[in-house]
Amino acid sequence: MTATLPESAQQTAAPRPLVEIRGLDVGYVRHRRVTPAVTGLDLTIDRGEIVAIVGESGSGKTTTANALIGLLPANGRITAGLAAIDGVETAGASERVLRQLRGRVVGLVPQDPMVGLNPTQRIGRQVGEAVRLRGVAGPEVAAEVLRFLEQAGVPDPRLRARQYPHELSGGLRQRVLIAIALAGRPKLIIADEPTSALDVTVEKKILDHLTGLVREQGISLLLITHDLAVAADRADRVVVMRHGRIVEQGDPRVILGSPREAYTRQLIAAAPGLAHGGKVVARFDVRGEPVPEPILTLTNVTKTFDVRDPRHGQRGFNALDGVTLAVPRGRTHALVGESGCGKTTTLRIALGLEPPTSGSVLLDGTEISRLSWRQQRPLRRRAQIVHQNPFAALDPRFTIKQSIIEPLVALRIGDRASRNRRARELLDQVALPSSYLDRLPTELSGGQRQRVAIARALAPEPDLIMLDEPVSALDVSVQEQILRLLTELQAELGLSYLFVSHDLAVVAEVSHTVSVMSRGRVVEHGSVAEVFTNPTSPYTQELIDAIPGQRMAAWSTGGSAP
Repeated sequence: MTATLPESAQQTAAPRPLVEIRGLDVGYVRHRRVTPAVTGLDLTIDRGEIVAIVGESGSGKTTTANALIGLLPANGRITAGLAAIDGVETAGASERVLRQLRGRVVGLVPQDPMVGLNPTQRIGRQVGEAVRLRGVAGPEVAAEVLRFLEQAGVPDPRLRARQYPHELSGGLRQRVLIAIALAGRPKLIIADEPTSALDVTVEKKILDHLTGLVREQGISLLLITHDLAVAADRADRVVVMRHGRIVEQGDPRVILGSPREAYTRQLIAAAPGLAHGGKVVARFDVRGEPVPEPILTLTNVTKTFDVRDPRHGQRGFNALDGVTLAVPRGRTHALVGESGCGKTTTLRIALGLEPPTSGSVLLDGTEISRLSWRQQRPLRRRAQIVHQNPFAALDPRFTIKQSIIEPLVALRIGDRASRNRRARELLDQVALPSSYLDRLPTELSGGQRQRVAIARALAPEPDLIMLDEPVSALDVSVQEQILRLLTELQAELGLSYLFVSHDLAVVAEVSHTVSVMSRGRVVEHGSVAEVFTNPTSPYTQELIDAIPGQRMAAWSTGGSAP
């Protein structure tokens, strides 16, 4: 028997909203006490409406969605209120009732496609499971699988259906998750940070396709994101959450154009894509200024990897083709481009972790491309790296102090007393209290862990720091703090940065010069102010056009959204 809302709750104005949440309280049990995560939440989603929930980590966005579809973790508790989808109460419903809804009434597009997809099953089988939920059987399943893969924008669906998740790019994996969500022909799709790890052009294609399908089929979409620019571009209504409560909600033109609450204004100011009315504005304009001598120079660098092809034997794959760039001393040079363009390979070669097939790599005048590992070791203190994921970069068994002094121990710099002093100095430099020295990475937030990763990179007093997507996994307010910290450290210590990012709005906030890469080549380079204002390459223009926030930019000029 399907559970339904009580009669009193059904007395609402017609047509009835597809999603109804009233007075919802959700918490997590820790040490036998329930810690509130969502408090007194009231939310409705109409049929065919796109609603975006925005806010920082811990604001209750994902908890709200998980409570709605019965996917709270084992320690999650709904302590008050009700939640319903299409008239069926889900708060406290049995697993049998919830399974009748999942797939057929509500589809889910999770944030991480490698977690959302089964790595041991082929793509076709996973889409087929969603098709069978509707009672489809026999040869019709395979036909439906191909149809939904094609509908989700997956090229060559017959080939992709036979592949495993690891054989697809991030963008294709995300399209497969959309196909799975669509395969049940749901009335509601919940998309939880569906594009946070994707490049701007891939993100635009995914969101264009998802919102297009939603509009065509009259499906409701609940979009959960910390990216206000995405919310501004895509939603009919924006809901701003903080500390488990709704701060304000309404039309994105009103919420993001004339916000009522100080917290919303703070989020907008912190978002690079929205801070200047949806336009990309370079913070540093170095046009006409003398260029400092480079600390790092790559000249005609190529890199060819051997790839084994079952049909044609071993062949070469050109990851880099004649890449030339320079990082001026005391400035930030950015590398931008889509996944697979060669950014990370360039970074690894610049750091000496990967030898180039040909070309020259000079670190402060020293050729490092032909040095052995032992010969490169003394140069390690001159150049350090900060990775994208701070949690993966820090040993979970090490205390914060051990993580920070690890490079000093490896490079045999100082003694125990001097290393401990250096750890305290570095925590102070990255604006963390010294009491954190004895904590473990699990006890820190994402932004705090990234500060620790920066402190560790600073430990051997390098001249150059390479930053590989250092803020892509962080909320806008935390992102702003880290970018401000990097700028302050550069001014204070005279650091040089090689900054790798797919987010052009972030690049405009911290970088002086930029190289735009496509398919292993540099297609354009120059000052950020010049390249982003007057791009000469169609590819650069495509990247700029794909930046979220274009809808807000159109509002500010009195035009319509693209």
